[in-house]
Amino acid sequence: MSLPVPRFLFTNGVLAPSVDTPTVSTFLQTHSGAYTTTRTHNNGELLLFWDRHLKRLSNSLQFLLISNPRLVFGPHFSGSSSFSSSLNWDSFIRRRVNDSMAIAMPLAIEGMNSGQELSISTLIAGNLEELSGAQGRIEEEIIENVFDVYVHVGICVPPVFGVGSNGARLAVVGHKRDFAEAKYSDWARLRKPLEMLRPPSATELLLSHNGDQLLEGTITNFFVVRLKENSEVEKKNANNDGSLQSYKLETAPVKDSVLPGIIRQFVIEICSCMGIAIREVSPSWSERDSWEEAFVTNSLRLIQPVDTIQAPCSWTSIGSRSWQEVSWLEKKFQGSPGMVTTLIQREIMKRAALEGCPLASLNSSSSSSSL
Repeated sequence: MSLPVPRFLFTNGVLAPSVDTPTVSTFLQTHSGAYTTTRTHNNGELLLFWDRHLKRLSNSLQFLLISNPRLVFGPHFSGSSSFSSSLNWDSFIRRRVNDSMAIAMPLAIEGMNSGQELSISTLIAGNLEELSGAQGRIEEEIIENVFDVYVHVGICVPPVFGVGSNGARLAVVGHKRDFAEAKYSDWARLRKPLEMLRPPSATELLLSHNGDQLLEGTITNFFVVRLKENSEVEKKNANNDGSLQSYKLETAPVKDSVLPGIIRQFVIEICSCMGIAIREVSPSWSERDSWEEAFVTNSLRLIQPVDTIQAPCSWTSIGSRSWQEVSWLEKKFQGSPGMVTTLIQREIMKRAALEGCPLASLNSSSSSSSL
């Protein structure tokens, strides 16, 4: 019998009893707020791209407070909230989160074994009771009590790139998300109906405008690699080796309602630096025959090659009650990661080492920040 996976939940730096710690999926489904998820790297020594995660968390919170405060304060929120324009949100988020992380991480690391890393989900939730008690514009001295900081920590085993059956198997099953500019916890609940359409073999679900334009996964960003027009002959004449100039990447733009993922942005930066053409345009399923490679990205998987993609023969069948009622088409890729996917993976790993945040720095960074 397998042992239970250690999990920890901290609320404003206070550890919840271990018997009450839910899975991260259950936690997100039952708490409204802006959140971000990352993991440790190099046997728990570094937090992956922590500065970028804190910035994205701050951006998500500010966007939701303007666009839909219910996604921060919960479904019972009504009316409006007004925060002082002088608030330094980035500094506030960094200090509050790092204070909790400095308490959480030493305890969580004790439960790690060799080959494991920690997955960390940090959520900023509005405290509706405190908000209701505040009068008028919320100033700096009040904001401390208006938001709660949750840190959920669990164990993860990062997949080994390109080994065995670690490729993603995708299925196109749902429409675009709302408020995709922000990462918010209610999405964990809203995407649950899509699970009825998940074929048994699928490891991730893709969203689409219309069954042809592919946007993103429910927890990943999506990329395809294709040959540039008229470069097929050039590729074959180069001893079947090809060149980076023969390829281009496509990924849906943020304006098409996709999450501005952190690893997504790294891929765009890497392609720019290495002279690989990349277009922010939604890949078209009808052009799948020209796709040479595909991969998905997020902060736990980093880069994961795609093995197969399934899509409904008819988009109208997406309203079916189960995957068994849908007729599927399938796109298969080669069994091992392609040249471009492998190159990008190597560059991401280099940047993971360069931009990782040492856990020991959390105490100093939180104490040096101020609102």
